[in-house]
Amino acid sequence: MAKADIQLRGRSYSIACAPGQESRIEALSKQLDARVNQIAGAVGDIGDERLLLITALALLDELDSARRSAPGSAASEARAAEALLKAASRITSLAERMESGS
Repeated sequence: MAKADIQLRGRSYSIACAPGQESRIEALSKQLDARVNQIAGAVGDIGDERLLLITALALLDELDSARRSAPGSAASEARAAEALLKAASRITSLAERMESGS
């Protein structure tokens, strides 16, 4: 097992990871550190544990929003189906008008 050396809020950690993933873990930890510091700036110093909890919840909220709006999600499929039904209705209406000579 490989290890990635990261820093979070000025503290160093050695994290076990799959071989070859060290640089990815280090890059992700820099993003996490930036997000934690951003939240700390907004809410003040409420302790590392709570800052990490709030950061984790914020990241999960963003992930959930991204999943909901991603192609193939149930919401996007429902929007696509609704758009197709509306288009089909308009096409049917146009075809009926053309057949009746209007």
